[in-house]
Amino acid sequence: MNEAVGIEASLGLSSEEAQMRFAAGEANVDAGVKTRSVGQIVHDNVCTLFNLVNAVLALIVLFTGSYKNMLFMVVIVCNTVIGIVQEIRSKRITDKLSIIAGSKAHVLRDGAEMELPLDQLVRGDVAVLRRGDQVPADAEVVGGECRVNESLLTGEADLIRKQPGDTLMSGSFVNSGTVYARVVHVGAENYAAKISAEAKERKAVRSEIMRCLNGIIKFVSCIMFPVGALLFARDYLSGNSELNSAILSTVSALVGMIPEGLILLTSTVLAVAVVRLSKSRVLVQQLYCIETLARVDVLCLDKTGTITTGDMEVAWVSPVEGAAAQGSPEALEEEACRALRAIACADDDPNETSRAIAAFFKDAKGRPETCMRMIPFSSDKKWSGAQLSDGSCYVMGAAQFVLGDAYEQVRQQAERLAADARLLLVARVQGFDEQGNLQGEPRPLGFVGIRDQIRPTAAETIAFFKDQGVRVLVVSGDDPRTVSGIAAKVGVEGADRYVDATTLKTESDVERALACDSVFGRVKPEQKKQFVLALQKAGRTVAMTGDGVNDTLALKAADCSVAMAAGSDAARNVAQLVLVDNDFASMPKVVAEGRRSINNLQRSASLFLVKTLLSIASALLFIAAPWQYPFQPIQMTLISAFTIGIPSFVLALEPNHERIRGRFLDNVIVKSIPGAICSVCCILVANIAGYYLMGLDYGQVSTLCVLLTSWVGCNLVVRLSIPFTAIRAALLAVVVGGTAGACLLMPGVFCIAPFTPGMWVFYGIAAALSAVAFHALYLKLEALHAARIRESE
Repeated sequence: MNEAVGIEASLGLSSEEAQMRFAAGEANVDAGVKTRSVGQIVHDNVCTLFNLVNAVLALIVLFTGSYKNMLFMVVIVCNTVIGIVQEIRSKRITDKLSIIAGSKAHVLRDGAEMELPLDQLVRGDVAVLRRGDQVPADAEVVGGECRVNESLLTGEADLIRKQPGDTLMSGSFVNSGTVYARVVHVGAENYAAKISAEAKERKAVRSEIMRCLNGIIKFVSCIMFPVGALLFARDYLSGNSELNSAILSTVSALVGMIPEGLILLTSTVLAVAVVRLSKSRVLVQQLYCIETLARVDVLCLDKTGTITTGDMEVAWVSPVEGAAAQGSPEALEEEACRALRAIACADDDPNETSRAIAAFFKDAKGRPETCMRMIPFSSDKKWSGAQLSDGSCYVMGAAQFVLGDAYEQVRQQAERLAADARLLLVARVQGFDEQGNLQGEPRPLGFVGIRDQIRPTAAETIAFFKDQGVRVLVVSGDDPRTVSGIAAKVGVEGADRYVDATTLKTESDVERALACDSVFGRVKPEQKKQFVLALQKAGRTVAMTGDGVNDTLALKAADCSVAMAAGSDAARNVAQLVLVDNDFASMPKVVAEGRRSINNLQRSASLFLVKTLLSIASALLFIAAPWQYPFQPIQMTLISAFTIGIPSFVLALEPNHERIRGRFLDNVIVKSIPGAICSVCCILVANIAGYYLMGLDYGQVSTLCVLLTSWVGCNLVVRLSIPFTAIRAALLAVVVGGTAGACLLMPGVFCIAPFTPGMWVFYGIAAALSAVAFHALYLKLEALHAARIRESE
């Protein structure tokens, strides 16, 4: 135990006291967003409307004794198991990343310093907070002194001095110094928790895919049983079929209406995306946000921690000009650099500014001059100073505070330079009194520009979003001039037209500014949320990045929210995506993964909807037609397995980075309609020709319907596989070979009747005509849909 800890150890709790307070509910309970438990995942995958409907249909088939027609339940069980396995896998990876992204605290217990998870802190614990630590809970300083950065709470970057008796707010960072602070608030009592209480509520999922899938489920659920009852009554009461046969054909129609694999496919594809993104150190806290980010057309960026690293760097050193200059520019700059280096290197507890200056001069020749007396930075004075070994004295700080009334001599130059960086003045003074106050009139030497260190990949990442048609806005609580300068360096369009958000008084002011400008400074937390809501009101899909408590309300309001792992707990809790490596350059990977998921889902979903539309249309047709419904459940299982199930999963997991265009449901239906129309026409013609021209029985007509429907499905797989790759060619071979093999090797299982010569002739003609009709209709609808999308863009 070091000496400092030894001195303060008596302030801490004992293990027994901590356990008693934890049991009494005085712990800093973690209010973060948690993944579902394994039990919840199993329950949510098993107890679904689709599973219930299929289970009821299976029991009805069981009544007939035709067990092979219950084979569709194998698909349902496999779907459920796959969904559970994928989600559990995703959960485990997410939980591991959550631990990495999480924080811990150092506290004094039993006379020693120890590390604890944040939710193990109790009221009365004494936390040891050093430079760089985030305050885990509201606390009172009981020992030591520090300066804290409360920008995550307020958006202001000024450092606040804290001494014994002062309050530390949860979510702020210790910038310099070491303090011992007694926890006074825990859990929901904390300042940060109160600010983000609204944000910590679980936000509703904004997902076009989910909305469309739910709409399909409701539609099918509403019509399937009335249609099924009418179809059964038509088959059985008309005397066309026996009871068991009527039940099986009716169940077949209902099973066909259910896109049972589509929900599974969606969750599986998104779960796979979570696993892939985890390899890029991106924590996904909500599955459907992957889709949302891929559809975003406005990206709101917080400056600190997103465009910048959070560290500072020296931009330049410039000598004073005009009447204030007492000497040549070269001599003034040389003396200013000498003073800066000496002050920064002499600081025993440097803040971000001092560290940046020291780093700037680290390669300078010779040693920095010895400092005889150091005057530390004071938030009251707004400057720091040093007396060098030769007796010369210098100060560095805010020009207005250093020069006082003489500031007017440098005002014009200072305002010009402040547009590019945060400005500090270096001046020579006569000396310091015993209290550390300035003596004599300061003689200004030069200015040093301090700016946020821009991420090396920031410009490239912003250029990516611009190329993708995403409008980029920079929304920060910092000085608008500083924000503008940084935005210009990373290529944000319109960065020179910055807006001071304090001038936006009304909602109409905000809407006008958002329509024209891209850079906003002095933005308050509630204004950030107002910006997001105004953009959404204008019909935009908004993503928001941030790392502070002051960003949480905007993060929650956004369609997709992204936080940095190094940011506040509140921001991480509410965000849908957390960048564990704090690297904004990961965003294009998330967009690319979202595009792969959505584009492939759109393509695969059309396979499922063909069967749904076909089954609904056929059922309605056969209510009025004089023939028995031509399918049995086992035959729908055959069609589903080879022309829907296998192709959909293969196509859904392929690379695909195309830009998302149009609405999900429109894109899916356009590809589904040609297959459904051609399949229904084939079924209708097969029944007319089979019964009236060829004199076939029910089994033979049913066989023709099954094979023609499978053929149309193969044509859709062909169309969706263009352009062909080795994998897609192999997929098509499996689809055709699997269907043919099942019919030839197991005809009894799938109720496939032997072909007569007349059936072969009819099948060949019908297959050829349906293929021509399908491709012509597909291309026509696709062209019309593409034209409509272009008009809407």
